[in-house]
Amino acid sequence: MKNILYLLGITILLHACGGSGETSVEDLVSQGDLETLRAKKSEISEKQKALETQIKQLDSAIAAKTGEGNLPLVTTITAKADTFDHFLELQGDVKTKQNVLIYPEMAGTLYRVYVKEGQKVSKGQLLAAIDDGGMGSQLAQLKTQAQLAKTTFERQKRLWEQKIGSEIQYLQAKTNYEATESAVKQAQSQLGKSTIRAPFSGIIDDVIKDQGTVVAPGPGSEVFRIVNLSDMYIEVDVPETYLDGITVGKQAKVYFPVLGDTIDTKVRQTGNFISPSNRAFSVEIPVPNKKGNIKPNLTAKVNINDYSSDNAIVIPQSIISENAEGEQYVYVAKPVEGEKHATIAKRIVTTGKTQGSNVEILSGISDGDYLIKEGARSVKDGQKVEIKNG
Repeated sequence: MKNILYLLGITILLHACGGSGETSVEDLVSQGDLETLRAKKSEISEKQKALETQIKQLDSAIAAKTGEGNLPLVTTITAKADTFDHFLELQGDVKTKQNVLIYPEMAGTLYRVYVKEGQKVSKGQLLAAIDDGGMGSQLAQLKTQAQLAKTTFERQKRLWEQKIGSEIQYLQAKTNYEATESAVKQAQSQLGKSTIRAPFSGIIDDVIKDQGTVVAPGPGSEVFRIVNLSDMYIEVDVPETYLDGITVGKQAKVYFPVLGDTIDTKVRQTGNFISPSNRAFSVEIPVPNKKGNIKPNLTAKVNINDYSSDNAIVIPQSIISENAEGEQYVYVAKPVEGEKHATIAKRIVTTGKTQGSNVEILSGISDGDYLIKEGARSVKDGQKVEIKNG
């Protein structure tokens, strides 16, 4: 309506300028006199202002008649059904099951250290050797005696099978052979304790004892610390209320504030025991360490997916209000076709999970509804408003 009146006024204005015996604008332009053109422009501008004032008066009168005058301005957002994932936020520390101190198994002088700090080692690799105190020589003698005992036993066995010699000679040779074999194995076992080997593949985190130090089994005699950084994990306590929502295979995001890095992983294991002290169960989450920069005891923020919906409506919490009865509600705009104004409708809603500044709506809103965003606090049910988006 405004545009029609405006165009009508301009048409009348131009017609008036070209009629009544006055020189037309086209004639003035063709004459090219600058002062005359400026005078004509000023004259037309004054008439245009007068017409605009009249148009505004007409607009006000029309708005008063239709009830659309001075409508509140609002903005809207469109409710859309989409996938919604809710995450439980927890905090934990990085751990590894392969982070151990290595102790000597026998007393003696640490006469050789074969590795250094930061070195990668394989399972069974020789790390250090302890002075065996002559056990190597004793083992060599025992092996010689065992070889003699074996030869004697084999000969005595052949004689006994040929019914030559006494049974007691055969049994004595057998017993002597078995005893020397047992002594060799025992000596080998003892001599094996003079070497320190890696119990698993990993990194030598610390060489605690220097070469030449006298060591002995027991606390205080740690020689190495070895860590495997490839099998890291985080263990967190989850409240029992999430027992059904958090299961093996659930998506998890691990954020390391110190590193500024996030890793996507999954729940590997859930505990089968609820602690009576905090009413929580343990959850284990593996942490891939491809870069090698994640260390044991590093603090991490863990987000575990405990709820998902493929067809959820999620809206900002800021547009939700609450009445005296404790009911939550939003305002929905119903636009009038071909007009800028819309009618407001109040909708009671039921909310679900909250994620950040957004909340899931379980009922009260449908896909495609126009929700009042800015201006929601100043409108009421059934009121007409003007929508100003963008």
